[in-house]
Amino acid sequence: MSPTRPATPLSITRIVRVALAFAAALALTPALTLRADAAVPTGFADIAEQALPAYVDILVRPKSAGPARPGQQAQGQPPQGPFDQFFRDFFDQVPQPGQERNVGSQGSGFIIDKTGFIVTNNHVIEDADQITVIMHDGTRLVAKLLATDDRVDLAVLKVEAGRDLPALRWGDSDTARVGDWILAIGNPYGMGGTVTAGIVSARARNIGATQFDDLIQTDASINRGNSGGPLVNVNGEVVGINTVIISPTGGSIGIGFAIPANLAKPIVQQIIEYGRPRRGWLGVRVQTVSDELAQSIGIGRPRGALIGGVTENGPAQAGGIMAGDVVLKFNNREVADTQALPRIVAETAVDATVPVEINRKGEQKTLQVKVGELVEPTAVAALAPAQAVPGNTTEALGMKLTGLTPELRQQYGVATATNGVLVTGVQPQTDAALRRIQPGDVILEVGQKEVQSPEQVVQLLDETRQQNRASVLILLRQRNGDMRFVALSLQQG
Repeated sequence: MSPTRPATPLSITRIVRVALAFAAALALTPALTLRADAAVPTGFADIAEQALPAYVDILVRPKSAGPARPGQQAQGQPPQGPFDQFFRDFFDQVPQPGQERNVGSQGSGFIIDKTGFIVTNNHVIEDADQITVIMHDGTRLVAKLLATDDRVDLAVLKVEAGRDLPALRWGDSDTARVGDWILAIGNPYGMGGTVTAGIVSARARNIGATQFDDLIQTDASINRGNSGGPLVNVNGEVVGINTVIISPTGGSIGIGFAIPANLAKPIVQQIIEYGRPRRGWLGVRVQTVSDELAQSIGIGRPRGALIGGVTENGPAQAGGIMAGDVVLKFNNREVADTQALPRIVAETAVDATVPVEINRKGEQKTLQVKVGELVEPTAVAALAPAQAVPGNTTEALGMKLTGLTPELRQQYGVATATNGVLVTGVQPQTDAALRRIQPGDVILEVGQKEVQSPEQVVQLLDETRQQNRASVLILLRQRNGDMRFVALSLQQG
């Protein structure tokens, strides 16, 4: 029989060794060490005490007391229409069918200057006959509307209080990180001065609520009447303006959105200084850089904004930007995608000359462009290639191509100033068909070279195959004045 050994002392020794080893591993593993400033705060009372005096409830009396406007819904009825899912504000006290609109609406806002400038949402004060603000101390003041910006859903009001007013500071919304603590202050369901806490849930959200969506998403409770209220960080600075929620019920389900402070601040300053927003304008038409286009252009991964057309005598043309360029940086800011460029340009000061980094036919260039002012939507002028020369009909890449003639121009509605090669047919199940090229399209360029006849198209295709420069080819086509680049596979026809 084998001798027995004391189990307890040996087990304790092993446990101690394991514990010491585990402790040593923790000490040497930074990933398991929490940052000192990452601890859950014990409360937000100091922040609320600092921010609430500069918050205001907003009461709006509509211009008319007639029936509810189209698109508004009666109490208790399900939402209707494609955008009702966003529940933009929902502070309106909407009457039942047949009742008159004899009550006002409620929203939120905040003071940004001691002289009485107030920021809110455009949709809060839209169609207002009279606007009254109620401060946290109960003071009631009649507000004057200075101007609005419906593209971003902002409005600036002015009150005269006869004294200096408490004001909130703008924060840097670009430094707000996913997971940061934030507070939403607002007037939910008329219960003014309500503070809710949450985190930054996501950044750069585009939900189609405004033209320049770059919204901050938060799970802080936001309800009807919160629109226009401030979203503040732990330093008490405004990093966003609460504007919209997504909800199947009309109440908060933890999906709310705010306009970033860095987008709102320059617009507010422009309204105060000029009485209107002054938005930067470049004068280009852009399209998405797909995987195929990125490969053909030679920029690696899809990024930037591809220029599909340039406005004649616009800022881009004056600065040397051309159709086919890919804008990678604008004013030293990365252009992540097509949606980013219009937003970055709009935020750039009018008349400022800024560097624009582009890729042109595989070569990096930096141009200097003077930013114009966007006054109203401007149609992009059509490019004007050399006079087209009608040629014989031929087929290439699943397309039937022919030279333009006066008869064909009339038949397909091609403008006289448009020159190139006409597509009169597309074979089913080809790459051209999958890319939605169709009869009536006009090919202006192949491989970023102008074409005037079907023979030129075939020649450029052959040259590209022989040189093995790319597996796809870029075609610039025009349909009803709209120019786009399309990447087609060369491994066919």
